[in-house]
Amino acid sequence: MKNILIRFTLLGAIFSTAVVQTGCKKDFVNPNAATDEQVFSTPKGLTGVVVGLQRVYTLGRGSTLYNLININGLTTNELIVVNPGNTAEVQLAAGGTTVDGNNTMLTTFWTSCNKVIYDANKVIASATGLADKNYASGLIAYASIFKALSIGDMAQFWEKVPATTGTNVTFIDRIDGFKQAITVIDNALAAISANAISSAFTANVPAGIDILNTLYALKARYSLFAGLYAQALTNANLVDLTKKSTFNFDALSLNPVFETATSTNNVVQPKDSTLGLATPLQPALNDGRILFYTSINPTILPRYRINGFCNAAGTAFPVYLPGEITLIKAEAYARAGTPDLVNGLIELNKVVTKTTDPFGVNANQPAIVSVSGQAELLDQIYRHRSIELFMSGLKLEDMRRFNRPNSEKKRNLMPYPLRERDNNPNTPPDPVF
Repeated sequence: MKNILIRFTLLGAIFSTAVVQTGCKKDFVNPNAATDEQVFSTPKGLTGVVVGLQRVYTLGRGSTLYNLININGLTTNELIVVNPGNTAEVQLAAGGTTVDGNNTMLTTFWTSCNKVIYDANKVIASATGLADKNYASGLIAYASIFKALSIGDMAQFWEKVPATTGTNVTFIDRIDGFKQAITVIDNALAAISANAISSAFTANVPAGIDILNTLYALKARYSLFAGLYAQALTNANLVDLTKKSTFNFDALSLNPVFETATSTNNVVQPKDSTLGLATPLQPALNDGRILFYTSINPTILPRYRINGFCNAAGTAFPVYLPGEITLIKAEAYARAGTPDLVNGLIELNKVVTKTTDPFGVNANQPAIVSVSGQAELLDQIYRHRSIELFMSGLKLEDMRRFNRPNSEKKRNLMPYPLRERDNNPNTPPDPVF
C-alpha cells in the first residue's frame, strides 16, 4: 500500500477536513488544501479519495476495522480485556448499562463509518461525470465496497442507522440498512456491467481487494442478514472461492489489531480455546481453527494469544472468507421457505471437513453424518460460523439471527453516541439491552 499512499500524500489533508459527525454540519474548509472542485473533478483526485476511504476503514486504533473486531469480540465473549486501564474496552466487556453513549470506541466507530459513507457518496456522484467510463466504474465499485461495509457495520450494532449523511438526518431500521447496502452494491455491479473496470484504475489503488468477488460476497452477506435467503444463495454461488480478497498491510501501514493489541499484550486477547462459545457448541480441541486463530504463551498470562489474521504487522485481513460464503449457502438452504436440509448439510460439511482453505482456515473435522431437523442444522451452522469467522466482527449479528440467549452476550444492540444525540434531535431512544 505504501507506494500508493506516497503518490497521494498531497491529498491527505482532504480526508482530515471531512470527518463526519452525523448530527453536525459536514462542511469543513482547510484553506491550505485542494478544493473539493479540484479533488472531485479528476481521476487522480478521486483515486486519492478512495485510497483515503481504505485508510480510514483499516488503519490504526481509530479505524472501523479495529473497532468492529474489538467491539464485537468483547460483546460476544470472543475477547477479554488484558489491561483494566482501557476504559472503553472494560465497559464493553462488562456490558449492560455500563455501555453508554460516552463509550469512546462506539463513538469512534460511528464517526468513521459515517465519514466513509460521506466521502464515498461524493466519489460515486463525481465519478459519473468523468469522460473515462471504465476508470469511473472502478471508482464507483471501489467506493461502493467501503460504503456498503460501513452501512452494514453500523446496522450490525445499532437498532436504527442514519438514512443518509447531513444535518439532522433521519434514521431507518437496521434491516433496511442492510437493504440499503445491497442497493449500493447493485449500483456498483451495474456500473461494472456497463463499463468494465480499466487496468489503469486497478494499478492506482492498493493491491488485495478482488472487486467483483467482494461485491458478490457482500451482497450475499447482507442479503442473509436481511432475510433474503434466495438472493443470498444466488450471490454466494457467484463468488469464486479460490480467490482471495484482502486488506493488505506492510511495515508502514500496520495491521491495526496487531499494532494495538497483539504486539503489546496490553488491550485484548482471545478468551480461550472455546472461542467464546457456550457448551455444547464449543469446538473440538483438535479443531484446526483453534490453532489458526490462537496461540499459547506458556509463561506469561494471558495464556491464549491472538494469532490468525492479526499475528504480524503485515498480515493481510480478509474482506470475507471462503468459509463464510459456504456457510451462507448452508444457512440459506436451511432457512428457505421449504428448508432444504440435505443441501444445507452438504454445504456445512464442506467447512467442517475442509483441509485446503486458501487462507489456511481448516477445521479438518469428521463430517456431520446427519441432523435431526432444521433446528439442529441451524445450531451447527451457528457453531461453525462462530469458529470459522472468529474475530471477523460478525458474531453479534449471528447471535441475534440464531436467537442465542442474552446470557451469552454483553449487549444486544448499542446505545447511540452522545455526540449524535446532542446534535441530532432525530436520534432514536437507546435500546434497553
